Amino acid sequence: MAVLVWLLIPLFAVVGAAIWGSWASRNKTIGDVAELAGYARFRDAMERSHAGATGTPGPATAASASALPERDTAPATTTG
Repeated sequence: MAVLVWLLIPLFAVVGAAIWGSWASRNKTIGDVAELAGYARFRDAMERSHAGATGTPGPATAASASALPERDTAPATTTG
């Protein structure tokens, strides 16, 4: 009987590995599409909330001409 128990341990490990492998290799693109669509809706809502009642661009749209912040152009000094 003890031999049967020792043979069941690797069998359970193989079954567990097969279940985990099938779960890890599942198709994940469906969730990504829904999340990206939700993010696009969030972005649109934020842009609309920054636009005033008259339709003038708010601070988010006026500042979006350059997505990168302006950098200081002073040369870097090194001490050595």
